[in-house]
Amino acid sequence: MDKTLTVTEDDIKRYYELNNQKKDIQQEMNYLKKKFHQLLDESFGKEQKGEIQRGNYKLQRQIRSSVKYDDENTVKKLDELNLNDFVVEIRQPDTEKLESAIKLGLVEDKDFTDCKKTKITQTIVVKETFSR
Repeated sequence: MDKTLTVTEDDIKRYYELNNQKKDIQQEMNYLKKKFHQLLDESFGKEQKGEIQRGNYKLQRQIRSSVKYDDENTVKKLDELNLNDFVVEIRQPDTEKLESAIKLGLVEDKDFTDCKKTKITQTIVVKETFSR
């Protein structure tokens, strides 16, 4: 039983229509989110959690916070405070220099074949065309 996949004009048209609907839905959701945040800002304050009940629906804003240190300034401050144990040295290849060396023939490309990782991304694009 050999099943052959076929793609019809209707399939492509439906994908195109759904993709446009997705964009419209995302745009409307962004508008509503902005409206909700403005109302919650006015009612509870900026960056404050809040909750609004309307009929059978409850709107909640949760606040999440994360801290990330600026690498350069933090390392500088740790050096000033003689806290070198808090600094990690990261060893990584200079791939630009390596690629240049391979192109110049200073290094053999085959020696690094097992080190390379290729990322391939596929995407579908459908555009509406008009026949004349």
